Amino acid sequence: MAAMSPMWVFGYGSLIWNPGFAHDARVVGFVRDYRRVFYQGSTDHRGTPQFPGRTVTLEHQPGATCWGVAYRISSEEDKQIALEYLEVREKQYDEKIYVDLYTDSSPKIPAVENVMVYLATTNKERNPNYLGPAPLEEIARQIYLAEGPTGPNREYVFKLEDALNKLGVVDPHVQDLANAVREYSDTELSK
Repeated sequence: MAAMSPMWVFGYGSLIWNPGFAHDARVVGFVRDYRRVFYQGSTDHRGTPQFPGRTVTLEHQPGATCWGVAYRISSEEDKQIALEYLEVREKQYDEKIYVDLYTDSSPKIPAVENVMVYLATTNKERNPNYLGPAPLEEIARQIYLAEGPTGPNREYVFKLEDALNKLGVVDPHVQDLANAVREYSDTELSK
């Protein structure tokens, strides 16, 4: 009997610095035609139902790329545990898709095919926590003020900024937002 093929999971938000499950390989790479955006409301991790935080999701955009980390999980037991864990952790993300992962050394031919990724859709019925786009200052203010069981929303932004920096990745949306949150915090403190 052939061995089962490994499961791959792509992380583009907190999974980059905190996967939370056993894995036997970690590959830095990117997916095509998606961009990372702070459009998903978080009422269970970085905010509350009364005051949602904002976390990243992927938005389909032809020609875009989103860098992150793919994790390989090979043992059947680890796969089961990882899936159960992710289903709970990512429960506010209403869609699971399979994408190809590209790397620096393999930018044209996928380095890994069928990598699982969770994303939050714009469908308000399936995803009541979708917040969508807003002016940068407004998103920054919301992130500065929001706090949930996992911690302050701004910590999430700074950890994501730091994690991407460590990967050598520049994501203008994350960078601009982190700077805007810092500016907002400076303004608040000097009042």
